[in-house]
Formats: sequence, C-alpha cells, structure tokens
Amino acid sequence: MTITPEHGHLTRVHAPEGVSPGTGYSHVVWGTGRFVAVSGQCAFDEKGEVVGEGDAAAQARQVFENLRRCLAAAGATFDDVVKLTYFVTDVAHLPAVRAARDAVIPADRLPASSAVQVAALVRPELLLEVEAFAVVPAQPPATAPARP
Repeated sequence: MTITPEHGHLTRVHAPEGVSPGTGYSHVVWGTGRFVAVSGQCAFDEKGEVVGEGDAAAQARQVFENLRRCLAAAGATFDDVVKLTYFVTDVAHLPAVRAARDAVIPADRLPASSAVQVAALVRPELLLEVEAFAVVPAQPPATAPARP
C-alpha cells in the first residue's frame, strides 16, 4: 500500500492493499482541519453566460477556474481538494476534464474522484459539471473571509 502524507494536513492512498491502482486519482484521501464543500460548478462566466458552447475543453477550463475561485473564498486551494465528482453528458468529455484538472493539480496530489455520465445538466449547452470537497488546515488563513 502506498501512503503519501503531504501538504501537512492531508494523506493520500493511491493504491490500498488488494485494490488495483487508480488511473488519474487516489483511492483514499483523508485529512485534519476544516471541511469545505464546493457546489457543482458549470462553465458560466461572472455574468452567467456559458463559456465554450459545444467545446468540452473550454468548458472544463472555465469549470476549474470557477472551482479555484470558490475554493479561494474558503481560504483553500487545489492542494486542499480531497474529492472531485465529475458529471458529464458524454464520457468522451473526460479527457478534456482530466487535462483541465491536470493543469491545476499536480499528479502527486490527485484527489479521490468519481465520474458519472448524466442525461442532461441544468442547461442543454452545458457538457459538464464538477463539485469539490476540500480539507483546509484548522486555523483559517488570514485572508479567509470573516464569518458573520
């Protein structure tokens, strides 16, 4: 079994004993700290317009940019992500999703993940949606937004 402690508060198990190694994800990730859940993000820009209609790669890049911004709002980064869930209207979009993910998450810090093909998303021109779970150190960073 390969266990990789990293980022101080997270541990990843890429291949638990008796489980075939995953391709492009960790089977198990755990950590200590604050739990952050980021709702599924679609390829909307700041005005609510769809970015990359018909282009899975462009949509995936926008989705990961939206995830980055949402994580930052909680004082988190992609280094803190422990789980990603991909919802795609066609599994053929997964290579584009992985390319966008690989641009922001190093291969040695891959989170656990699931991919699900769905019949449709909230709007017909959307090809994918990604949600994230993260664990950040227990002490919020100085730049984290104040809680009401």
